[in-house]
Amino acid sequence: MDINSKIYIAGHRGMVGSAIQRNLVEREFTNIVTRTSKELDLRNQADTEAFFNSEKPEYVFLAAAKVGGIQANNTLRADFIYENLMVQNNIIHAAYKTNVKKLMFLGSSCIYPKFAKQPLKEEYLLTGELEQTNEPYAIAKIAGIKMCESYHRQYGCNFISVMPTNLYGQNDNYDLNNSHVLPALIRKIHDAKEANSANVTIWGTGTPMREFMHANDMADACVYLMQNYNDEKFVNIGTGVDISIKDLALLVKKIAGYEGELVFDTSKPDGTPRKLMDVSYLHSLGWKHKIELEEGIKLVYEEFKLKHGEKVY
Repeated sequence: MDINSKIYIAGHRGMVGSAIQRNLVEREFTNIVTRTSKELDLRNQADTEAFFNSEKPEYVFLAAAKVGGIQANNTLRADFIYENLMVQNNIIHAAYKTNVKKLMFLGSSCIYPKFAKQPLKEEYLLTGELEQTNEPYAIAKIAGIKMCESYHRQYGCNFISVMPTNLYGQNDNYDLNNSHVLPALIRKIHDAKEANSANVTIWGTGTPMREFMHANDMADACVYLMQNYNDEKFVNIGTGVDISIKDLALLVKKIAGYEGELVFDTSKPDGTPRKLMDVSYLHSLGWKHKIELEEGIKLVYEEFKLKHGEKVY
């Protein structure tokens, strides 16, 4: 990509897409194309192909997806598999038909088997059963990886895939009905602090281990790989460091200044016991994360307070 390359970011208003857009703007890329979901329904093949035919982007970041936490993934199973398959199929095929120079598909660490060895190496894909609560979403993402790989092999398309770990950052979703674990903890603990609640209930046992990466780091890795990587093998993107949900909750509690108790509801599901990315391949390609977890949570908590105010909302 050069400064004037026409770059389409699918999903530019989401956490990842907006972070990629900010990163490109900071690097002084000027020809960035975006569409909101109201302006372009990526689930519609004809509309998506018409957009690619008229705009003819040279580079595509495919960050558009229907996403959510355990509860949303488990209850909206049909929505998650249908919408994600439609969006990625339409974009990847339209990119092929309009001779896009390069496309990056963003997957998710939930593609790996539930009981895969840790840390998760790229070659562990499809070696075991998936976590049941998010299986439809994971299958859609696996299909996206395989689609890029297949177009790479059959047509010579420079379509690459990356697998981000759990992300947090600007434009995250703090709705407790469908948010991921870290923003949900920030929201719950902040609300409890503002309401002077004696305790906060957290789903599960607190023992699962999770890895978290700031979206700004993720975006920087994506732009770096878009510039420097052309292989069909997908690349894990993460920090290579994990933390238990309990310790994460304690860290959020400390940063928020909440003095109540944490209560773990063990009747709720834990999900996968551990999800830690092996990022040795990414490191070998010349990129490493910069924002450590405590620093990152402090950043997003300040942003959260500015957006939502210092009161229960």
